[in-house]
Amino acid sequence: MWRKWAGALAALVVGTSAWGTEINVLSERQEFLLRPFLDRFEQETGIEVNVSYLGKGMLERLQQQPGAIDLVLTTDIANLNAMAEAGLFQPYESAIIEKNVPAPFQDPENRWTALTARARIIYYSLDRVQPEELNRYEDLADPKWKERICVRSGYHNYNVALVASLIEHHGEAATRAWLEGLKENLARRPQGNDRGQVKAIYEGLCDLSLGNTYYMGAMLADPEQQSWANAVGIFFPNQEAQGTHMNVSGGALVQEGQHLPEALKLLEFLTEEEAQYRYAQVNHEYPVRPGTPLSEIVRNFGKEQPGVQDGVFRQDSLALSKIAHRRTEAIQLLDEVGFDQ
Repeated sequence: MWRKWAGALAALVVGTSAWGTEINVLSERQEFLLRPFLDRFEQETGIEVNVSYLGKGMLERLQQQPGAIDLVLTTDIANLNAMAEAGLFQPYESAIIEKNVPAPFQDPENRWTALTARARIIYYSLDRVQPEELNRYEDLADPKWKERICVRSGYHNYNVALVASLIEHHGEAATRAWLEGLKENLARRPQGNDRGQVKAIYEGLCDLSLGNTYYMGAMLADPEQQSWANAVGIFFPNQEAQGTHMNVSGGALVQEGQHLPEALKLLEFLTEEEAQYRYAQVNHEYPVRPGTPLSEIVRNFGKEQPGVQDGVFRQDSLALSKIAHRRTEAIQLLDEVGFDQ
């Protein structure tokens, strides 16, 4: 008996359990959203997955505790790129990820991969705005929308990524002018989160906002927020131009992780058909693996918009790595126009 418990204790010290290898995951996404996927992975592989949730400060955590984490899961391209540029990720080679994830959703140096995608769309009042009045992100600077737009902080990662994509497409001068025009059209100072903007439209405080698609899915599935969501439509901008801006959740191997082969197995598993389908159904996000069915809620997004059918729309194919590299310029422009002031 003593030998059995001593063996189990020794196994824990080196990062394995008495039953098999353990891997340690640091996630910006809360564990209850991941657990259905992880349970299935554990059943298939015998590898135990320990998850720690961290909403902010992931880069600093990895620097302070080298070797403690094997895999990170983030909810935005900004954090993935920041940690990659800090040299915290271990590049990998994986035919499975190469097959499952389109190139724009992968790091060119194989330091990270996207796992799900979300569109940054326009929320609009079904009572006060007609979809034919909408077209491009750029049109949100049109004076006809003066005091009719709500938005969360311009410095939130989702908005910074959108600004960065517009810099890549149009240059700094045009994007600065767009930000100035958008600021002039705000109904209130930037505040709240994406759900808060939908509530503001429902309450008549504004008519338009920017938001991520999956928030609408979550609100439609929440009885307390369904009335907000049912008052608002989704419009996919720039369908006749570059397409709608996309952001991602993603994952990467930590360079000093103790169980990188096992962590790579989990990363690969999260890009495979079953996990991608579960992501789509549970979180109402867009799978990155082509051909994966969308959730019923997502298939209804944009149904009032010509050219959008069964939730399928033209996505901006701009590589996420290019968006990430424009992040500093995007923040500088937000500073220059005093967007949140």
